[in-house]
Amino acid sequence: MNSLIPLLALAVVTPMSAQTPTDTTDCDHMHHLQEVVVTGLTGQTRMNQLPAPMLVIHPRLLQETSSTNIIDALAHQPGVSQITTGSGISKPVIRGLGYNRIVTVVDGVRQEGQQWGDEHGIEVDAQTVNSAEILKGPASLMYGSDAMAGVLVLHDAPLMADGKMAAHLGGEYQSNNKLLDYTVNFAGRQKAFVWNWRWSQKDAGEYRNKVDGRVPGSQFKERAVKGMMGVNQDWGHSHLKLSYYYIRPGMIEGGRHVETNELEPSDAFQRIQHYKALLDNSFNIGEGSLKVLVGYQQNRRQEYENAETPGLDFRLHTMNYDVHYLLAHQEAWQFAGGVSGMWQRSQNLGTEYLIPAYRLFDIGAFASVTHHIESLTLSGGLRFDNRSLHSYALEDKGELRFMDFYRSFRGLTGSLGAIYNITERLDVRLNVSHGFRAPNLSELGSNGEHEGTFRFEHGNQDLKAEQSWQLDLGMDFSSEFVTAQLSLFANHISNYIFLERESPLTNDYRYQQGTARLLGGEVAVDMHPLERLHFENTFSYVNARQLHQPRENRWLPFTPAPRWTSNLRYDIIRNGRTLNNTFVAMGLECYLKQSNVRTVNATETATPSYTLLNMTAGTDLRYKLRKVASLFVSVQNLTNRAYQSHLSRLKYADGPGICNMGRSFNVKLLVPINL
Repeated sequence: MNSLIPLLALAVVTPMSAQTPTDTTDCDHMHHLQEVVVTGLTGQTRMNQLPAPMLVIHPRLLQETSSTNIIDALAHQPGVSQITTGSGISKPVIRGLGYNRIVTVVDGVRQEGQQWGDEHGIEVDAQTVNSAEILKGPASLMYGSDAMAGVLVLHDAPLMADGKMAAHLGGEYQSNNKLLDYTVNFAGRQKAFVWNWRWSQKDAGEYRNKVDGRVPGSQFKERAVKGMMGVNQDWGHSHLKLSYYYIRPGMIEGGRHVETNELEPSDAFQRIQHYKALLDNSFNIGEGSLKVLVGYQQNRRQEYENAETPGLDFRLHTMNYDVHYLLAHQEAWQFAGGVSGMWQRSQNLGTEYLIPAYRLFDIGAFASVTHHIESLTLSGGLRFDNRSLHSYALEDKGELRFMDFYRSFRGLTGSLGAIYNITERLDVRLNVSHGFRAPNLSELGSNGEHEGTFRFEHGNQDLKAEQSWQLDLGMDFSSEFVTAQLSLFANHISNYIFLERESPLTNDYRYQQGTARLLGGEVAVDMHPLERLHFENTFSYVNARQLHQPRENRWLPFTPAPRWTSNLRYDIIRNGRTLNNTFVAMGLECYLKQSNVRTVNATETATPSYTLLNMTAGTDLRYKLRKVASLFVSVQNLTNRAYQSHLSRLKYADGPGICNMGRSFNVKLLVPINL
C-alpha cells in the first residue's frame, strides 16, 4: 500500500502516542526510529532516513480514539489543529495554515471538494482510514499547488494474505450528542483476485454544553460505502476503487431568543455528496515500478433554508491523473519522477450564489533523488507547475454578479534535505523547501453571503500566487527510558492571502494579501521508567504574523493557541488468556491564552486558556487465544468544562458565541470475524 509522499520531503517527529503497539510482539517505543514505514515515492524506508517532519498515525491509535470525524481524530497530534463548526464539521490546520494550503490524499489521489469553505469538512468516512501520515511543511514537489502547509495521507487497510477472507463489525456510541456509528467490512484474497468492501452509517443529535444547553443545528447524518476489487500478480497490480459519501449536517445559525437568550431552532441544513472512481495501477519495470492513477470525483454541495429547494447548489467535477516511475531498489541511490495534475469544472445550480462557475486545468512535472552515504542521507528535487482557470460571468436579477475572467499561474518549487545519524540513538535533520499555491476561486471571485460563517465575502481578482520558503530543523533521541523529538521551523510566505473584515459594523469581508512569517515547532517527550508505564508530553507553538503592519493588523487570523498535552498510560495486561493489550490512560489537553489576534475591525477576539481532562481504557477480548473483540471506553471533557476553541467558527456567533461540546461518555466495540 503506497502513499505518495516524496522522500525528499519526508521526516519524522512522531509522537509516542502514535506508536502504540498492536500486540506484545511489537517493539517498544525506544526502537521507533528503526521502524520501517511506507513513504510512497520511494516505497518503504526507515524513519531514521527521512529528512523533513512527518507524523505516522498507526491503526491501534485510531481504534482507541473516540471522535466525530477523521480530522477530529488526527487533530490531537503535535502541530495539527482543526477549524470546527459544531461537533461534526472539522477542517485540518497544520502549523497555523489550513484550507487550500493542505492537500488530503485518499486512495492515492488528492481529495477535491469545497475545501475553501469553513462550514463543511473532509468528505471521508473515518471507518475506512486504517492509518495516516501527516507531512508538515511545503509538499509541492509531489502535489503541486495547495500543498504549502502539508499533506494528510489517509491509508486503507493492507491487502490480506492469499486464501484469506475476513469481516469486521464495529460500533460506537457517544453520550453527549447521542452519536451512533455502525460499520461492516468484508475483505479477502483468492489467488490473484483481491477485494475490500465497507458500509458505514453515523447519526448524531445536537450536542450540548453547560452554558448553551442543546445547540440547534449541530446534528448530522452520515452514510458511506466504499469498495475495491482488482488483481495482484508478479507484474504488479490493478485495482478499481469506488466510493460514495453522504452527509447531512444541520447549520448552526446562532440566533438567540430576545428574552431568554436561548439558542433558537434552525431549519437550515446542508446536503453533501461525494462520488469517486479510481483506477490504481502499478507495473514492475526493471528494478523499479511505474505507477499510473486515473480518478474521477464529483462533489455536490447543497444548502437548504427549508426542506424544499436548495439555495446554494455547487457541483464540482474533478479528473485526477498521476504517472510516476520509482527506482527504489538501489542501495545508495533512489530516483523518482513523473507528471501529475487535475482538470475541474464547477457549476452553480442553485438560486443563491457565492463563487462563480469555473474551469481549471493543472499540470506539473517533478523529479527527485536520494543518496545514502553511510550515516548521512541527502535528498532533493524540483517541480514545475502550471495552473490555468476560467471564471464565467453570471447575471442575478438583472445585475452582474460575477465577471468573466481568466488567470494563469506558474511555479517552480523544490526541496533539499539531509539527515545525519550521529549514533544509533540520536539523529539530526535539516530540510529546506519552497512551496507554491495559486489562489482559489473563492479568494478570486466570491461575491455572496457565506452561510454558517456569519460573513459576506468579496473576492479579489488581482491576487498573486503565494510563495513560501521553509526551514525545518529536527532532532530525535531514543534510549531505554526516554524517547524525545524536537522539531523547529521558520516559514516565510510572500503574497499571503487572508480574509479581512472591512468594518466592525458589518459582516463584509474581503480577501487581501501581505507578507507572512511563521515561527514555531513541536517537542515530544516520552518517559517510560517501566516497560508498561508511559508518561507522554507534547508541546506545540506557532507564532504567525504579517510583516510591516501596525499592531492591530500584525497577527494572522486563525492561528492555533499554544498547546500542551500530557498522557499517563499503564498497560495492565499483556498477552493474557482472556484479556490482552489491556490499558488505562488519563490525558490532559491544556490550551494557553491566544492573545495574538487580528483585532482590526474586530476580525478576531482573544481566547482565554482552558484545560480538558480525558480518560480512556481498552482491551482485546480473547477466546482460545484468538481475538474476538476490542472494547474501548472513554470520557472526554471529564470536568464538563465550558470553553470556546480559538479555531471554532461558532465563537463568532451572535452575542457571546457558542461553546464547544461538554462532557461525553463514549463506548466503541470492534469485532473481527475470520472466515
